[in-house]
Amino acid sequence: MLGGMGLPAKDAQLVQIVDAALAGAALRAGPWLACRIGCTQCCHGAFAINALDAARLREGMQALRLADPALAAEIDRRARAWIALYESDFPGDSATGLLGQSEADQALFEDFANEAACPALDPATGRCEVYAARPMTCRVFGPPVRMGDGDAIGHCELCFQGATKAEVQACEMAVPHELEADLLSELGDSHDTVVAFALLG
Repeated sequence: MLGGMGLPAKDAQLVQIVDAALAGAALRAGPWLACRIGCTQCCHGAFAINALDAARLREGMQALRLADPALAAEIDRRARAWIALYESDFPGDSATGLLGQSEADQALFEDFANEAACPALDPATGRCEVYAARPMTCRVFGPPVRMGDGDAIGHCELCFQGATKAEVQACEMAVPHELEADLLSELGDSHDTVVAFALLG
């Protein structure tokens, strides 16, 4: 399984900045932002998370095991079931949970576990049960976010239906990529994984 590297001290600052940016984007978007508890489209399908996300999830699970052992055990059970179901096709090392970095592995990941529910998702309520520790991908999904260094802005397909391009752009959420990159450099780990492995890490 994944290693036990702790979180850099400034991860709390990163989370605070991103959460404030999300709140601002949501305020500007109003009803165009469809994200609500129970809307779980973004909670299905495997996606890569970096070492910083994995460390945050590990710390979140450690805290949950102390605060609510029964809930933590249920999330552990779902994560183990997820891995048992998908590990034979995992494009990486299923013993460590690290995704492969070759072009072939990355191509395989495009079609990997695309319909799978996240183990942190409560299927009864549609809530994320590790919400405070969720990865950055989860924190920025929904509002308009700039894709790379270009002019393209992406957002959840369920959001901004009927909005003009200008209205979408006015709700853009700024993401502090440089701070995240600095913290990843501090960790010294360039490997990606998926949520299920991080939950058990």
